[in-house]
Amino acid sequence: MMNVLYAVLVLGGLGLVFGVALALTAKAFAVPANPIRDAVREALPGANCGGCGYPGCDALADAIAAGKAPLNACPVGGAEAAKKIALAMGQEPAAESVKMVAHVICGGTLDRCKVKHHYAGIKDCVAATLAGNGDKACAYACLGYGTCVQVCPFGAIHIDERDRIAVVDYDKCQSCGKCVSACPKSVLQMLPVSLPVEIHCRAAAQGKLVSDNCRVGCVGCGLCEKSCNFGAIEMVNHLPKIDREKCVGCMMCAENCPTSAIWADFEHRMIASIDKNLCVGCTICKKQCHFDAIAGALKEKHEVLEACTGCGECVKKCPRKAITLHIREHVRDEFAKAGTDGTPIAVSMDKKSAAPETAKAEETKA
Repeated sequence: MMNVLYAVLVLGGLGLVFGVALALTAKAFAVPANPIRDAVREALPGANCGGCGYPGCDALADAIAAGKAPLNACPVGGAEAAKKIALAMGQEPAAESVKMVAHVICGGTLDRCKVKHHYAGIKDCVAATLAGNGDKACAYACLGYGTCVQVCPFGAIHIDERDRIAVVDYDKCQSCGKCVSACPKSVLQMLPVSLPVEIHCRAAAQGKLVSDNCRVGCVGCGLCEKSCNFGAIEMVNHLPKIDREKCVGCMMCAENCPTSAIWADFEHRMIASIDKNLCVGCTICKKQCHFDAIAGALKEKHEVLEACTGCGECVKKCPRKAITLHIREHVRDEFAKAGTDGTPIAVSMDKKSAAPETAKAEETKA
């Protein structure tokens, strides 16, 4: 009985000694509380996705509190998290940034892009790339075996089983960029969530090589560059490069692309409208129009014609604020232009051709 009592006393004594030692050690090595850092951490979403470039939200909070990372470094938290962090840091919230999401830069579905051999290996794009650089004839095409799906922590990507191509759900995408890093074909890019035009091909090869492999690939013809009246497109390595600062969303590049390699949001294409109660016929809008889409002589009420592309240049320059933009109800008519005398040019119906945007919008969305 005494042996048991001694054992209890010894163990209790040791526990007390170790407890005191641990308490003293914790006090000696305690990290001072940092309420600012804690508030920053509270504002972060806790996804620990690594999209910010740091190992996790704790590391990012440390970096922001120390001034080593910007307030909007978290792509997942976005503008809302940046505002909370700014308040915690006692700073003015940064200007609200445009949400960036992953975009698939490829239109090479199975019915458009040739398959060069049968692949029966692991359903993974990296593995398929190791086996003959993938089974699609275009070396730049999305392979559609789902490596991006596997790495996405938000379920924002799936593979269209019929077309065998990646599809991004922009509402679910949290801008972490993991899919971009994982794609062996560099098919995915981070771009603004809403764009008037997008290039759906990255095949940097001669036109014939591209067209032999894919019927919606960019052949480097340069028609998009020639069609842009704002100098927003430059051909680089057989591919168009869009300067987003110069692009006004007129969509002429997509309208004139012979292969539909450039997608445009034709469903939301704009057209100008002139309030005749405000218009004084100064002709400033007519002089600004790059598409001869405004009719009317000096000191006469002006009219917007169906050739309008919705670029908005006339809206910017109208001194009377008489011009507004709204979504088109009809397909743009490239022939409905104004003559040099300011009156609409009469074009017979047999000379008109159906504008390409309707067919292209359906094809690029298919």
